[in-house]
Amino acid sequence: MIPLILVIDDDKTLNRLMVGQLNKMGYAAIGVFSWAEAQTYLQQHTPHLILLDCQLPDARGNQILNQLIPDYPVIIITGYGSVKDAVTAMRSGAAEYLLKPVNMDELELVIRRTLDTHTMKKEFMYLKEQVQKRKSFMVGQSVALKEVEKMIAAVAPSSMTVLIQGESGVGKELVAREIHERSQVASRGYVALDCCTMQESLFESELFGHEKGSFTGADRQKKGLIESAEGGTLFLDEIGEISPTIQAKLLRVLETGRFRRVGGTRDLTANVRIVAATNRNLLEMAHEGTFRADLFYRLNAFTIFVPPLRERKDDIDALIDHFISNHDFSRRVNKQLTEQARNKLRAYPWPGNIRELKNVVERAIILSGDAARIAPEHITLRNEDAAPYSHQAARKGLHLDFEQEPTLEDLERRYLGVLLEKFAGHRGKVARTLGISERNVYRLLRKYEFSEF
Repeated sequence: MIPLILVIDDDKTLNRLMVGQLNKMGYAAIGVFSWAEAQTYLQQHTPHLILLDCQLPDARGNQILNQLIPDYPVIIITGYGSVKDAVTAMRSGAAEYLLKPVNMDELELVIRRTLDTHTMKKEFMYLKEQVQKRKSFMVGQSVALKEVEKMIAAVAPSSMTVLIQGESGVGKELVAREIHERSQVASRGYVALDCCTMQESLFESELFGHEKGSFTGADRQKKGLIESAEGGTLFLDEIGEISPTIQAKLLRVLETGRFRRVGGTRDLTANVRIVAATNRNLLEMAHEGTFRADLFYRLNAFTIFVPPLRERKDDIDALIDHFISNHDFSRRVNKQLTEQARNKLRAYPWPGNIRELKNVVERAIILSGDAARIAPEHITLRNEDAAPYSHQAARKGLHLDFEQEPTLEDLERRYLGVLLEKFAGHRGKVARTLGISERNVYRLLRKYEFSEF
């Protein structure tokens, strides 16, 4: 395709000379003598490059430059008296500038360089876009997921605090990472902290850092995750599990952008974007007094709800294929699910959501061995492998039946399941029965993927 060049210059002699020379060079050039004429032309044509005079009768070049960039590469033409304007134009995004009278050999060289650079930029942006699409952590094409992606696209470029809500296993951390990758700070740090997996005594130090000698064993100063994520994103998973003390300190970070290390006396600046996630109803917790209402409203500046997998079944096939293609074992054998196996997975309600689907698919890959086809018998679902236990015996004492010698984890998981069913999922009663805190019950629920409770 012959490049189309628009020359905007009120000097008719120079304009016609440049148009003639450009056509001889093999370009398709056309000249206009005012900004009004240029606007009319641009409504119907899309030039590959624009030569723009700084001084037009109806507008200054620098004033209209922002309307042309980034749609067109622009070369500024300036007289000796307006070099300052040319420098300003370059800072505003002009590709090059030339001084009048224009040397035609130099003009040809500058045009070729500008067109080549613009082509490379377009190719780079295209490749970057394609890489971003492949890099996307979101898998699926359901209407529900597209709505989530729309919300991500809206909030990612801002610095707003985001709260991600949804059941366990729906992929809330993937949403958080997607927000970071699409943000203005994607090249900076992304740090994640699971708020329910760490002992409360260590949590404050992990998040805020500590000074040397602030507690037993603090033999040196340590930066917390807020500092580690400097200029980037800090993701706080299961924010509903943090203690009232941490809630108060986190609220200060969100309100003032300041914090102190444990044992510190000096305020530090928190230059970090906070994205939080929870599978609990924080508003209900705020009403009950177990979560600070002011912190909830700070976190709730922008909320994204991630629907459970049972509400986005159109994504199941895409997720299956994604898990298979990214599994090391499947690279040795080109694994495929039979249609009967897919139907089995489509029909299951997935109480553990995407995490459970991933585990089931990976287990099926291993059970299918060297076979290329994954059949229904290779797929084990929770409602098929649950070993029975006796309610009658439980009245006098607990009796758990196992098909083979159980491990300690088998016993722990089964007993937890019995108590959850007995108390209808009430964590407080389960905690009192086990003699542990609700926080530790929650850890066990996550460990054994009791996501429905």
